[in-house]
Amino acid sequence: MATSDPVYLRVVEDIRRQITDGTLLPGAPIPSRAQLTRKYQVGETAARHALRVLATEGLIFGRVGSGHYVRERPDLTPLHRWRHLEHPSPFVADLQSQGRRVTLDRHLDHTEAGPALAQRLRIEESAQVARVRSVYRDDGKTLQLSTSYEPAELASSAPASSGDDDRRGVIARMHSLGIKITEIVERVHTRVPRPGESDALDLPAGVHVLHVERTHWAGERPVETSDIVIPGDRFQVVYSLPV
Repeated sequence: MATSDPVYLRVVEDIRRQITDGTLLPGAPIPSRAQLTRKYQVGETAARHALRVLATEGLIFGRVGSGHYVRERPDLTPLHRWRHLEHPSPFVADLQSQGRRVTLDRHLDHTEAGPALAQRLRIEESAQVARVRSVYRDDGKTLQLSTSYEPAELASSAPASSGDDDRRGVIARMHSLGIKITEIVERVHTRVPRPGESDALDLPAGVHVLHVERTHWAGERPVETSDIVIPGDRFQVVYSLPV
């Protein structure tokens, strides 16, 4: 580490390393500020800032009147993006095959596309879209959030999509309209969760989400697009690429 780096980073780096390599196990106590100042020969401000950074990274958590402890890091559940495509909700089927019980709540409404959706769906900004907001839960705990959109004229009286990973539902409905889905494209990036997402997903401080932007294409025409929000500390997305 460069000598010009803030001294608190020396504390952060060492404790982070101990957590990563298993020297400090989940639930293990973290030295107090006073102990950190003596061990690392830093000031109290640096020790306090180091603890704040480690908590922000989601590595430790504080208990009032007790101190800081190593946060448990759960095993990541794989989400297989190509499996169960004939199921009405492949996401639900995938988790059920792994022994999870998943429930789904959906809400349908209509809204104006606006600039971003207009670009994704290649429609006018003032055009109406059917929007379905979906919440997936397991034993009352929210697993994923999904919001899907499609041009209002394509939407039936039933919800336009069952949200995240409902490829079969979209394909079947579009087929009934004489539209053949030829490709499903997913773009994945990580980002800081929005306040409402942090609350809904009960995310620890410092945990990012995986954001999957999924679009169903019929030739050169996008007919449905979705924003899927996945907790980054619980899931990993798995893809199969044909060779």
